[in-house]
Amino acid sequence: MLQLLGLSKQFPGVKALDNVSLSIHAGEIHALCGENGAGKSTLMNILTGNLQPDTGQILLNQQPIQISGPAQATELGIAIVYQQLSLIDGLTVAENIFANRQPRTSLGLIQYKALYQQTQQLLNQLALTDLHPQTRVADLSPGQKQMVEIAKALSQNPDILLLDEPTASLTGRETDILFSLLRQLKAQGKAIVYISHRLAEIFALADVVSVLKDGRYQATERVSNVTYDWLIGRMVGREITMDKSASVATKDVLLQVENLSGERFQHISFHLHRGEILGLAGLVGAGRTEIARAIFGIDAHSSGTIRLKGQTVQIKHPADAVQLGIGYLPEERKRLGLFMEQSVAQNIVTACPPAKGLWFDAGKVKTVSESFREQLGIRTPSVQERVGNLSGGNQQKTMLARWLLANPDVLIVDEPTHGIDIGGKAEIYALLRQLAAQGKGIILISSELPELLALSDRILVIREGELAGELNGANATEKEIMTLATK
Repeated sequence: MLQLLGLSKQFPGVKALDNVSLSIHAGEIHALCGENGAGKSTLMNILTGNLQPDTGQILLNQQPIQISGPAQATELGIAIVYQQLSLIDGLTVAENIFANRQPRTSLGLIQYKALYQQTQQLLNQLALTDLHPQTRVADLSPGQKQMVEIAKALSQNPDILLLDEPTASLTGRETDILFSLLRQLKAQGKAIVYISHRLAEIFALADVVSVLKDGRYQATERVSNVTYDWLIGRMVGREITMDKSASVATKDVLLQVENLSGERFQHISFHLHRGEILGLAGLVGAGRTEIARAIFGIDAHSSGTIRLKGQTVQIKHPADAVQLGIGYLPEERKRLGLFMEQSVAQNIVTACPPAKGLWFDAGKVKTVSESFREQLGIRTPSVQERVGNLSGGNQQKTMLARWLLANPDVLIVDEPTHGIDIGGKAEIYALLRQLAAQGKGIILISSELPELLALSDRILVIREGELAGELNGANATEKEIMTLATK
């Protein structure tokens, strides 16, 4: 159905794609794998008309095409579910799904009754019973927003569906719904390109897998013919170890939370030791992120006490938390963590801008940023590059660099490897362990149970806004976590 012949794309200082050729067949789920920066998202942006290739050709049903923009991609039957959401928070679910395609009267006015009816039919088809057409997208959870993004793509009835990390924010139930839908679309003869860093998904879902590395095509194989080790070897080109390391936690209590209550959580009490990685587990929507936001001062808490190094503290604003030595890496890096239009350097120094006396020290900004670029392996042609141009993994490293510079005693990391490849995950795991070894206390919120089990000294399980139990990280199991999270 779709052939890519010798596609190349150059950005300043980076060759994102280098002579890539692929064939995508009807009635097939074709997985696309590679580390962050391998060129997967660039390829998707070319197929949706957001970017034009420097060289190469695209054939659709054996006919050469040039995709001038997203509108033409839609006309050609190509739809995409983006890794970074393209929704507008101020609009409703219905207005987002049918943006620019709303039913209208002869005078051009939107027929809202018909719009809501069409949206409800689609949501019913997708088994999204917890979503309503008139709900503002701003009021949805990250997982619900992702399902709206998927519904938006499917509403176009595409022949070719591109999905870029579609399950990164989804619950297990939502993932099952999506997989069922994709299998139905495959049976209808649709072509599906599926990008995911979760290798288990690829082996569960895909028929064929292709690998990119550093913008170059590596291989294509039937999934039934390959192993995890083969796939990782083609993606990374080096051995990846994800073993659990020995605990470096001390008995010194850094942070103590007592009877904390707020929006979507109540009566939360726990303590965090120096050198400890404390995992927070639970289903999406259980209240883990809300607890983190209250500790960091983004949201107010209605009752409870927070103690830092034995002293009761009042945190009414994130600036208070930063001053006290608390850092926070949010779940949604694009919307809440980074200034996407600013440079890598400007993002790194946001929490702790270098000064020379009373003046901002621009020279030191560059020196400090270059140091972190080298230390963390941030792939960017320059620290002056706009951070929005970086891959997801390198954006995440930029946020980590910000907090390494600020040097907090307590670091809260919410889904730190969201949308990051297996090699990038290993690097971030090593960084978190390094920070713990330096005596930092780390609160790790993650929906990936293997990640929690690999990193955490203790695991607190949150269920429906309450503390459901505590497990020792050394011998906890996924079954125990899920039992506490769901019973």
